[in-house]
Amino acid sequence: MPLPRRDAWLTAERVERTTCDCSLCVKKNAVMTKVPEDALEVLQGEDLLALYEWNTHRAKHYFCRRCGIYVFHRKRAALDHFRVNVFCLDDFDPETLPLRETEGANMTVVDPKPRAEWPGPRTPGVSG
Repeated sequence: MPLPRRDAWLTAERVERTTCDCSLCVKKNAVMTKVPEDALEVLQGEDLLALYEWNTHRAKHYFCRRCGIYVFHRKRAALDHFRVNVFCLDDFDPETLPLRETEGANMTVVDPKPRAEWPGPRTPGVSG
């Protein structure tokens, strides 16, 4: 299988597509690909990005102020990675990557058995 194409602004190889069943992702019909933080560079239009945050304000969701397209986000549980909307990648066929469904609808702010790599809150009432 050939390696997925690289874009000037996204220098990571794409391994898979992911979906999430949380209310935000379902409503925006998000299909994302994960990239390391240093593999994403906004080359132009950064001033047009709008930021959406809620709850602990750890997750950062970016939209275009001009057209409303959901571009990318930083998850609260993986602060060293971004998830990029695969439909924002020019000349890229998302169907070339396998799709993995993830569960977000039942994700809580506090996990009784958090993984070490999750930097989120550890006790009720303490936000990150």
